[in-house]
Amino acid sequence: MDIAHKDSTTLMRRFNPGDALFALALIGGALFALRQYGDFMDIYDKAILLLTVPALAAIGVVAWKPFRLFLAVSAGLAVFSLSLYGGDLARAEQAFFLKYLISSQTAIMWMSALFFIATGAYLLGLAARSDFAEATGTALTWCAVTMGTTGLLVRWYESYLIGTDVGHIPISNLYEVFVLFSLITGLLYLYYEGVYATRRMGAFVLTVISAAVAFLLWYTFSREAHEIQPLIPALQSYWMKVHVPANFVGYGAFALAAMIGVADLLVRNGILISRLPPAKVLEDVMYKAIAIGFAFFTIATILGALWAAEAWGTYWQWDPKETWAFIVWLNYATWLHIRLTKGLRGALLSWWAVIGLLVTAFAFVGVNMFLSGLHSYGSL
Repeated sequence: MDIAHKDSTTLMRRFNPGDALFALALIGGALFALRQYGDFMDIYDKAILLLTVPALAAIGVVAWKPFRLFLAVSAGLAVFSLSLYGGDLARAEQAFFLKYLISSQTAIMWMSALFFIATGAYLLGLAARSDFAEATGTALTWCAVTMGTTGLLVRWYESYLIGTDVGHIPISNLYEVFVLFSLITGLLYLYYEGVYATRRMGAFVLTVISAAVAFLLWYTFSREAHEIQPLIPALQSYWMKVHVPANFVGYGAFALAAMIGVADLLVRNGILISRLPPAKVLEDVMYKAIAIGFAFFTIATILGALWAAEAWGTYWQWDPKETWAFIVWLNYATWLHIRLTKGLRGALLSWWAVIGLLVTAFAFVGVNMFLSGLHSYGSL
């Protein structure tokens, strides 16, 4: 038997009825969305939807089996929420489940609470050496990302209930992208937790997610940011639907790498060494997270340049947001170059990852707070 035939046979053995059912469900969901909401989509929206199907199938079938249940439950809750609305936004204050569980705002508030509690469980597990507490943290994190994803999906529908001219994908302002950041970082962490079969990184990664959620709550209650607003003209583009998610995969991965860097530094200094994975494992997670983040951030930067060319007639203008995006890109490009070509390992890379998060945070939020430019529509 030649190698190619052996590899294909192994792949077929790994492909089980559950995989086929998941793939068929994705196809069915995409066809339902086209049939139900196709009138609101242009050709680019439909292309993005159809390309999403094989991407999600690859994640759930090849890379990460637990992703299937998460996606199924999130989609199921979102569909249930939509059925409760029945086309009437006023139902959000009338139907019990909408008012207290699965309208967009209540689901996102549940996400926030669950992330806080999960962080406490992971910290307790780390401090008390409790496997049960850490397992509870994992379960709560899964619940948090499920509720957050449900919230965003329902918010998308709610925006169209306000008006077809208002409806848009919920990744257009700081409120929405902070939810997106929390979800992506949480999912990336859960993936690495499963791959490396250790929950002992959770106390660190969930801390940065809780910090993002704390900002989200402050921003929500101080600015009433949860209210759905029409898109400004600059954001009325199909480019937003691909540029923003790719960008936040990068941000989430960089945040995860930084917190793993903190754990690595503690191990290397003999602190919590009996409760954390070995430095080699932490270093490997940090490297893979930065590699994934860099790939997606590069794609996002290219997409952003194409969007700029269409909107403003030029690919790059050294706007503050663009300048800091380039600084972020250059920082992690250098990190990867030194690690891959020079073989550098150890505490320096961990410190670099931690400092890199500060650079990334400024590009993410600081530019909006302190600088003005073409991207000022995302200001605080």
